[in-house]
Amino acid sequence: MNFIRNILKNSRTNKDGNFFLLLNDILGYKVKKKSLYIKAFTHRSMNIKDNEGNAINYERLEFVGDAMLGAVIASYLFEEVPRGDEGYLTKMRSKIVSREHLNELGKELSLIDLVESKIPKSNFGNNIHGNLFEALVGAIYLDKGYKDCEKFIHKQVIIPHVDIETLEGKVISYKSLLIEWCQKEKKTFDYNVYEDTGNDELKHFSVKLSIDEKVIAKARATSKKKAEEKASKRAFFAFQKEISKVI
Repeated sequence: MNFIRNILKNSRTNKDGNFFLLLNDILGYKVKKKSLYIKAFTHRSMNIKDNEGNAINYERLEFVGDAMLGAVIASYLFEEVPRGDEGYLTKMRSKIVSREHLNELGKELSLIDLVESKIPKSNFGNNIHGNLFEALVGAIYLDKGYKDCEKFIHKQVIIPHVDIETLEGKVISYKSLLIEWCQKEKKTFDYNVYEDTGNDELKHFSVKLSIDEKVIAKARATSKKKAEEKASKRAFFAFQKEISKVI
């Protein structure tokens, strides 16, 4: 406990006296177990460990927050959409807790402003926002219990962002959708990905997407995954009418 008190004293209250005031404003109540929220906003680059040598950062709380988001959203969908089968409910939950959506939620709450890190915040990737949101949810659950965690998720996620009809038409992965269509229609597909650095400072990848041995779309991005998704999106719109009849 002395170790945690020292973190609270030296890391947060001196460097950022408004940390808990800002956090209380986001949550709408005063936190109890302050050490949990210290962890929720401590990046691994700080390289802090407790007396037993365990790392103090938000990554383990992400795991808890991810589970809580999944459980609360699953319960909500189960009650709200009685007609939905298991496959439907799984897809809808995936849309609500997609990485893209969690990143948006983290940005809305400006959670990155609270993070303690030795890495400049401008160097973080976009996923830091969603990671912090999950960690915060995990901290709330461990601090206040299931009911208060559920209330927070309803307030910040379900009420302002979940509209069943809108979500039904939302595509979270064009690649997954395209592959599902190809498999149902017994079409062959191939993502030919190769490095395409050119004159760019950052490494780039290009992809040629072929369906039934015909190149349908090309794309270029800073990662293989992004390039494949871009190409898949272009192919989706090329076959949108056919795909909508099957999926």
